[in-house]
Amino acid sequence: MFSWKKNFKNLVFWQRLVTNPRQTISVFSYSLVLSATVFTLNTSQNNIQQQTISSTNATNTNSKLIANNNKKVVRIVRSKQLTALAVLEKKGILEKRLGSLGYKVEWPEFAAGPQQLEALNAGGLDIASTAESPPVFSQAAGVPLVYLAATSSDGRSVSLLVPSKSNAKSFKDLKGKKIAFQKASIGHYLTVRAAEREGLKLSDVTSVFLAPPDANVAFSQGKVDGWFIWEPFVTRNVQNKVGRVLLDGGNGLRDTNNFISTNRKFYQENPQVIKIFLEELQKAQVWSKKNRKEIAQLLTTVTQLDAPTLEKMHDKYDFSLVPINERLIRKQQQVADKWYSLGLIPKKVNVRDGFLSPQQYAAITPKEVLSKK
Repeated sequence: MFSWKKNFKNLVFWQRLVTNPRQTISVFSYSLVLSATVFTLNTSQNNIQQQTISSTNATNTNSKLIANNNKKVVRIVRSKQLTALAVLEKKGILEKRLGSLGYKVEWPEFAAGPQQLEALNAGGLDIASTAESPPVFSQAAGVPLVYLAATSSDGRSVSLLVPSKSNAKSFKDLKGKKIAFQKASIGHYLTVRAAEREGLKLSDVTSVFLAPPDANVAFSQGKVDGWFIWEPFVTRNVQNKVGRVLLDGGNGLRDTNNFISTNRKFYQENPQVIKIFLEELQKAQVWSKKNRKEIAQLLTTVTQLDAPTLEKMHDKYDFSLVPINERLIRKQQQVADKWYSLGLIPKKVNVRDGFLSPQQYAAITPKEVLSKK
């Protein structure tokens, strides 16, 4: 560190030297060296202080980044429909509750249920929300899937669209025609159900396997004669006068539920996260059912529909979690057997392999849901 006492002695020495003219040049040179020394020492000291401050700031920033990176990530599928799951994301409730436990929530988006369960198996998704068929196809592929919870069927939110100018008046009129749907989806399942209800077989129509975005294009271009799809695709096409509803999943056509699922590893390692998620989902279901106007306003950007339209659609949804019981498990087994009988899955599936025990469900399911009959 620079010493001002030493500096004073140097200045006295400089005064003595200047009395000798022959030493003027030497003295001047010395003074330059001295000034440079003082400047260098002060600059070095300032640099050290600045480096210390910068190092401290960098350490604080890195600490925050490390803390953020150390958080476990929970990936929950994004819903773009009028659902309680969409409400849960928009309100940011889970982020607050799970954040305190060291978790970060992400909401990846997928075209349909089958794509969700592919991601679930590959580690790109932790909690999925699908209809009844995607889990069966997933189990048939050997995925260690776990059914966490069931939600209402919401049958009326899935419809068979036909072009606005189509002459079809019933499903029978589509015999020999092209019907588009996502393979292994609720649209696929309801096409089977609709055909059988009319005394037909799935083979009596031409199945066109397309993911929703591609099917939307094909339908709007008149390349298919029908499209079994869910909201909000249905309402958008009707509003744009591209299509009309021939029939929907109501009036008993849909006889199954939707499921919240995960993989075995995530279930085993994150029981508290699952419990909190289901608690908040149940609260969102109750809120959604009671607040028609509020949910419509909240989800306008998600669904790309105006609030008045969403209010009208509200009755298509039941907004409820339902307990997983023997009746529901048996129904899911019937779905699996149906797909096997049609040759669309390679082996018989025992769906019970994916269900938990009553005790395990009691540990993660909200009490008000368990109390339902």
